[in-house]
Amino acid sequence: MTAEQLEAVRELTDIESVQNRYNLTDRASDPLLKLCEAHGIAFLPWFPLGNGSLTTDRVCADIAAAHGVPPGQIALAWLLHRSPVLCPTPGTGSLAHLEENLDAAVVRLGEGDMSRLDALS
Repeated sequence: MTAEQLEAVRELTDIESVQNRYNLTDRASDPLLKLCEAHGIAFLPWFPLGNGSLTTDRVCADIAAAHGVPPGQIALAWLLHRSPVLCPTPGTGSLAHLEENLDAAVVRLGEGDMSRLDALS
């Protein structure tokens, strides 16, 4: 969905959420995200971990090591810090992986971390 499409649809009905691909390295939906923020619409990013590629990214790994967490948590934490309407829903194959993903919510990224991560796009 594009921002223009969302504007058109909002004239017809209320929209509660949208789902587009969005992550550290794929930010093509930034205009849509801004519109969602302006109207309090939940944005559910798919491929929040870049189909696994962000779990092996060097910058994510470096920041993760400094925080003592896995790199995937850093990619998810970036989304949570990026916008209050972003609600990542990464896939999981085990309870341990689910718990690891949930723990991203308590990772506190500093300004320096966010700057380094923002530079990945």
